[in-house]
Amino acid sequence: MKVIWIPFAKKQVRHTAKYINKEFGKIARDKFLLNVHESNRLIGINPKIGKVEPTLVARAIEYRSLVTAHLNKIVYCEAEDHVTVVAFWDCRRDPNTLAAQVR
Repeated sequence: MKVIWIPFAKKQVRHTAKYINKEFGKIARDKFLLNVHESNRLIGINPKIGKVEPTLVARAIEYRSLVTAHLNKIVYCEAEDHVTVVAFWDCRRDPNTLAAQVR
């Protein structure tokens, strides 16, 4: 199944990768990006792999999340022919603030 990232989610990954590169170096950044790409591949193979996102259960659409790179998670929803990634969250932040970012 095709996985589509909205621009907001892509921006969050780029921002995190830049931070990791600055603070921990290129090897850590590359490992982080490899982990994100592997999680993306797994979501494409089996969209039900992630758990239902508890902060978004009141929404009309079912959102799921998959923890990746230890401190982050990919938040996505499934359509008939594709999966849309709507956010890339830092798990250390307040979940209510992050939930407000998902439209």
